Amino acid sequence: MLERFRRFWTDLFKPVSHLLIRLGVSPDSVTIVGTIGVVAGALAFFPRGEFWIGVLVITAFVFSDLIDGDMARTLGTSSRWGAFLDSTLDRLGDAAIFAGLVLWFFGDGDDRLLGCVALWALVMGSVTSYTRAKAESLGLQAKGGIAERADRLVSLLVVTFFADVLDLPILLAAVLWLLAAASTVTVVQRIVSVRRQTLAPTTPPP
Repeated sequence: MLERFRRFWTDLFKPVSHLLIRLGVSPDSVTIVGTIGVVAGALAFFPRGEFWIGVLVITAFVFSDLIDGDMARTLGTSSRWGAFLDSTLDRLGDAAIFAGLVLWFFGDGDDRLLGCVALWALVMGSVTSYTRAKAESLGLQAKGGIAERADRLVSLLVVTFFADVLDLPILLAAVLWLLAAASTVTVVQRIVSVRRQTLAPTTPPP
């Protein structure tokens, strides 16, 4: 759903990507620095309950995901290596965000149930990405579902920010339950989709 706004944000950050190109910065460097920033922001602030500042730090580096792609296209250096690196490090950043919340709830947050929910959301998010990658490696398709990566990431960061600023922890609890459920449904949807493709006839009927 939120992927439709990708073009807008990419155009907005074009001056930044062009500046980095003029400075001789490579797209891979932006990808790596962006991931380090996301992981550091999530694991430095979330386990201490400093959610709003953690979200701001993470968001600042999340936009590198748009900048590196635009740089690669502008330079004409888009490659399978770049796509692999970007996708792999995206998973690492996403895992760090949920892991930061898990550490909080199992630590000072003192809510083991929500810690388990956050952990389940982390696992299902990873499985969602795996189902697509595995299906495509077999020549099949496993896209779509009710909770794709951009939807999960944006909703979690926005709600976490306002839950802290407004002192309404119930918002964070609600979004974690919702993401855990939606991610699980998405995995099931993709499994069913792949199953249907494997059962479909490979040759047209006479």
